[in-house]
Amino acid sequence: MYRIPLTLVFILCSLHLALAQTFSISGRVTNVSTKQPVPQAEILLVNTGGLYQADAKGNYQINNLAPGTYTLTAYSVGLGSSTQPVTISNSNVILNLELKPLEGQLKEVNVKGEVEKTFSVTRLNSVEGAAIYEAKKSEVVVLNDITANLATNNSRQVFGRVAGLNIWESDGAGLQLGIGGRGLSPNRTSNFNTRQNGYDISADALGYPESYYTPPTEALDRIEVVRGAASLQYGTQFGGMINFVMKEGPEDKPFELTSRQTAGSWGLFNSFNSIGGTKGKLHYYTFYQYKRGDGWRRNSGFDAHTAFASVHYKPTDKLEIGANYTYMNYLAQQPGGLTDAAFAADPRQSVRDRNWFNVNWNLFALTMDYRLGERTKLNMRNFGLIAERSALGYLEKINRPDPNVERLLLQDQFRNFGNETRLVHRYDFLNAFSTILVGARYYHGFTDQKQGMGSAAADANFRYYPDNGNPSISDYDYPSRNLALFAENIFNISPKLSITPGIRYEWIRTIADGRYDVVNKDLAGNIIYEERVQENRTNTRDLILFGLGASYKHTENFEIYGNFSQNYRAINFNDMRVVNANIRIDQKLQDEKGYSADLGLRGGIAELVNFDISLFHLAYDNRIGLQPAKDTVTYMNYLLRTNIGKSRNRGVETYVETDVLKLLYGKGYNRYSLSVFSNLTFVDADYLIEEQVFKDKKVELAPALIAKAGIAFKRNNLKLSYQYAYTSEQFTDATNSISEPTAVFGKVPAYWVMDLSGSYTYKRFTLETGLNNLTDERYFTRRATAYPGPGIIPSDARNYYVTLQVKL
Repeated sequence: MYRIPLTLVFILCSLHLALAQTFSISGRVTNVSTKQPVPQAEILLVNTGGLYQADAKGNYQINNLAPGTYTLTAYSVGLGSSTQPVTISNSNVILNLELKPLEGQLKEVNVKGEVEKTFSVTRLNSVEGAAIYEAKKSEVVVLNDITANLATNNSRQVFGRVAGLNIWESDGAGLQLGIGGRGLSPNRTSNFNTRQNGYDISADALGYPESYYTPPTEALDRIEVVRGAASLQYGTQFGGMINFVMKEGPEDKPFELTSRQTAGSWGLFNSFNSIGGTKGKLHYYTFYQYKRGDGWRRNSGFDAHTAFASVHYKPTDKLEIGANYTYMNYLAQQPGGLTDAAFAADPRQSVRDRNWFNVNWNLFALTMDYRLGERTKLNMRNFGLIAERSALGYLEKINRPDPNVERLLLQDQFRNFGNETRLVHRYDFLNAFSTILVGARYYHGFTDQKQGMGSAAADANFRYYPDNGNPSISDYDYPSRNLALFAENIFNISPKLSITPGIRYEWIRTIADGRYDVVNKDLAGNIIYEERVQENRTNTRDLILFGLGASYKHTENFEIYGNFSQNYRAINFNDMRVVNANIRIDQKLQDEKGYSADLGLRGGIAELVNFDISLFHLAYDNRIGLQPAKDTVTYMNYLLRTNIGKSRNRGVETYVETDVLKLLYGKGYNRYSLSVFSNLTFVDADYLIEEQVFKDKKVELAPALIAKAGIAFKRNNLKLSYQYAYTSEQFTDATNSISEPTAVFGKVPAYWVMDLSGSYTYKRFTLETGLNNLTDERYFTRRATAYPGPGIIPSDARNYYVTLQVKL
């Protein structure tokens, strides 16, 4: 007897429900004053974001609707709007809508889908805010529905229902997020365009797209994830876009206080306190978080401060102005990496006690939303970053003892600013609605990067020695400029079929201006050659990217979608110049080019089923990777960062979730909720190179299977959650090395982890607790080439947390 996988059962149930008997909503839109029909009135089905148009006599009809509750909003030029709910049970429904003469302006409709009432993951509407998501693969993680260790930003739990993410667990505090999808490197999430409230938060979005700052999940309302086709609207990258959306103050009261205090394993203490509210035309939200801990391994303590303030002012119904400021500062000791033998003997040990990491982050944003008319909206984001990060330590190969000599000190300063302006307009085309988005982006980045020798002590002294504060290895300025123009258009060919073409033009200039020292030593440490080299390199290029998406909505609950988008990744500052004992840079390094494509089906029925199953194909040309090499002078092994060649990542991503009790007893059953989800991703990532060293090799950091499953139970104010996560083995270099003495490259073995969480709310109080790594597994997710290694970085053992929340 063959066993039917749980995922397949969910899919079959979903398809059966999605293709069940459907009904329609029809009626007439009239002017309440004249009693005359309103020709070509627009009707918005709020639950799905679908737009429909009445005929010349004001008649409209929306077909293929499953039983359920819907919300309709009708509006027309020169008239106001009318919003009414309607319930379909087992027959077609007639709903007439009346519009009054316009006295004010139609406000932005912002209603979350019905799926959110039960499931913690939903998806973006076709048009949302000043962005188009039609035919794109997207996920929205709703934090209010997540039961997890939010104090430590536990990304394994938070992103548990997002398919295909490979997660690096570099620190137990959650200070830095490391996720990659579809076989792309998770290193500081650099393959995603990373944003907060719609603006950039990475160090330098073009030249150094690594994220040293991660918003606290306790402050988040939701996390939006858009895959490869996001390149047309959000810039040149292969991974997609991640947008962290902060909470806002409540709209129904002027003041609300939330205080969360968390204690956990290894001295963890987290204090999160926020206030927010609305007073007249002003609403605000602000928080402060302090977090400290000793860490599971020796020499892994941390101390972090994060603060955020947001103010929004609406002088009229047309205009809203917002200002945001984010501050983060943390100091963390780095326990360093381990060799394979040391990890097998004792993964908790540390052989480095002089390594430190410090980050100081200041983000600014000024936004404006202006409604030019009923169909036209202008969005403008001005943003800037003043930040620095310092890394101090002994970074030689981990299989060598620390001789207590001067440590390597790397200091980067970031001074960036940019503007992104978007215009969204809905218009009539071929007797249907179409939506066009046009936008422009200007980005000016400036990075000052220094490397030199620091003190020989063990403290966190971020000063250069002995050159009176001047770096002794390299000193570079990296100015960069980027101008982009982009456009996308949704053509609704029929009420079911839409086509969305897009185009993006990029002009990029990156400059490396500075000097570096070349010092070669023999195996005894004696200097055999040294030279100081002045360098000035300018790289200017422009390109055009094209994309096309298509969506067929069989019903409002069942959609087939597909997209194709060209991608591009410019070489960053570390690709230009870096001094690292374990890595060298190919001076002929070139930009990466390629494309990504998706084909999938998704849908669901509110409170019953939510699913998204898709195929993806990611093609690279000139893919950059790490290739083992040997120095011809010293005969020492190192990694060469170079263009490996062509590669292909393809696979299947599945996500299915259902409320078992409602599926068995009907949607009206609300005594308990028992949600079960399955999330499977299969990846086949290969190099397409005939050269023998790469022939038939797998792409690094691309595990063949990522599987997650879980159960969430709810009863009144009680929530319980269990999650299982499995990641198959993966390689860390293009030659698929199994192991080597320094542990910088080699295989990352398969691992699995279980987490258990719960919460209970009583009036104004909420108690949360849980166990992460329930079975106390010993595993690791990465081999670091530099910080926080080099070598194997062990993940945390079993740990607990307890959180008490008070809301006033």
